[in-house]
Amino acid sequence: MSASPRAANGAATDRRVAFATIIGTTIEWYDFFIYANAAGLVFAKLFFEPAGNDIGILISFASVGLSFLFRPLGAFLAGHFGDRLGRRAMLVLTLIMMGAATTLIGVLPTFETAGIVAPILLLLLRILQGISAGGEWGGAVLMAVEHAPRNKRGLFGSFPQLGVPLGMLLASGVLALMSGVVSPGAAFVQWGWRIPFLLSFVLIIVGFVVRRSVEESPVFEEIAQKKQQTRVPVVELFKKHWLLVIIAALVFAGNNAAGYMTTGGYILSYATNPKGLAMDRTEVLLAVTASGALWFIFTLAAGFLADSIGRKKTYVIGYCSLIATVFPLFWLVNTGNIWALFLGLALFTVGLGLTYGPQAALYSELFPASIRFSGVAISYALGAIIGGAFAPMIATALVQATGTTVSVSVYLLIVAVVSLGAVLAIRERKGIDLGINNQAEQEVGATVFDKRRAGAATVSKATSGV
Repeated sequence: MSASPRAANGAATDRRVAFATIIGTTIEWYDFFIYANAAGLVFAKLFFEPAGNDIGILISFASVGLSFLFRPLGAFLAGHFGDRLGRRAMLVLTLIMMGAATTLIGVLPTFETAGIVAPILLLLLRILQGISAGGEWGGAVLMAVEHAPRNKRGLFGSFPQLGVPLGMLLASGVLALMSGVVSPGAAFVQWGWRIPFLLSFVLIIVGFVVRRSVEESPVFEEIAQKKQQTRVPVVELFKKHWLLVIIAALVFAGNNAAGYMTTGGYILSYATNPKGLAMDRTEVLLAVTASGALWFIFTLAAGFLADSIGRKKTYVIGYCSLIATVFPLFWLVNTGNIWALFLGLALFTVGLGLTYGPQAALYSELFPASIRFSGVAISYALGAIIGGAFAPMIATALVQATGTTVSVSVYLLIVAVVSLGAVLAIRERKGIDLGINNQAEQEVGATVFDKRRAGAATVSKATSGV
């Protein structure tokens, strides 16, 4: 028996949404990680050379963290207009902003040719990247989760999450190609680093076409049809759900701090530093690229797992894995052997994937429909500041102060334990009705501290997938 036209239509829409969210976030995070990797490899010399090598690297990593401080601004703006005007418009706008900033970085003059103007322009464009990234994620995950069948939200929600390891894989791969093949040695510092930034212009056109092809979220269409948009979503969010925002941000902080050891360029910089391990730049880039592929696999697996055993249990397993590997990671990196470095990254990516794949579904099910964009975007942005904003800079400063990476492992351990505690403070809401008509249930019971709960019959129906 052939599928009905409606079922076939739904399957086609599902595939289009999945493709659009993966492609869009991959391009966004390619842009973001190109900067982070270049900061670890060449920006200290090109833009901050007068500060000297050690301070230059610290400033370079601080510029990575700078954009995180502006993520909340992007989240506030995108959340406000995303809850009032729709999810899709924000996705297209943030993609264009990110691509424009990245392309312009590729044509910037260096300190040698423009003096202090060069780092100032670099930092301004990095701020624009931060504003864009702060708004992009919330729209992408809501398009994925709000389009998803109720029993597949974990899987659909993992699709935009896959854009992060894919973006890292693409960024590291392109940089490895430029460093090892197209422009090896001094040529990479002179001009080769620019090409990955300029490629963003082509990628942005692809992302724009793909994202424009996706229909608006059905939840927002229902909100707009019933004219139930909240006038000032951010005010409503913090008035009623400030504690939930803090807890949700802490849930993400541990993953982000750990993730930026690789995606923020720290291990890349640490392993290739001529005064330290002095490992081959291209080999380390290839190892980071391969770990990005494994991160992709474990993030996708986490989507399936979140639909099977729940978002909360998946997170607990993931954070326990991260806690178990924060010390072995640096033990293996410090051998100076490329295969040991890859093994350390590979073990580390298990926890990274399991604490990232379920996030879209978990966040979407925590916040009420009318302020959901603001809730997920702002929680994500704050979690990024707490966790990853200055993780590479903190790690660099800790090693310079203590002379050992044990201090970095202790730092990551503390953040991961805090995030595990935040996960335990959240109630499992797998399968709750996300529509505007169910706003009353969505308003209560998201944390273990909120004793207001819907009736047993309602909860049973919501969690059964009916």
